[in-house]
Amino acid sequence: MKNIRNKIFSTAGNWPATISRLTLGLILLPHGAQKLLGLFGGMGFSPTMQYFTDVVHLPWLIGFIVIMIEFAGSILLILGWATRIVAALIIPLFIGIIITHHWQAGFFMDWFGANPKGFEGFEFDLLMIGLALSLVISGGGRFSVDQQYYLNTQVK
Repeated sequence: MKNIRNKIFSTAGNWPATISRLTLGLILLPHGAQKLLGLFGGMGFSPTMQYFTDVVHLPWLIGFIVIMIEFAGSILLILGWATRIVAALIIPLFIGIIITHHWQAGFFMDWFGANPKGFEGFEFDLLMIGLALSLVISGGGRFSVDQQYYLNTQVK
């Protein structure tokens, strides 16, 4: 069990991992806050859940998990707590977003509102997947809770 924990929480403590972790967390946080709290022009929890279940046809539990990964997961990433686990959850989240919402719009973002359905392309989603994948491999980097946990368990 200790070996598994060490693999999950270990990190080289490097700057690139820190930059990736903070970038992913800080970009994802406003998206989660839109869905959960209605901040940044978002709808809030109940209307978002209604959209997920009625329009996107997601089961309620999946919609709830999406919101929690985006909001709580982004906070955990910023702190660097369980970075590999959170990053591993973000990958299927964004694959699901591509499949259910962005695939039909094509690759590119719709910067000028040219897509009649208003959908965005999936290039942003691929960037998020790439950042998450790098964190699954590297861990949380410097100044992460993971690094402190790992260093403390190695001393004992």
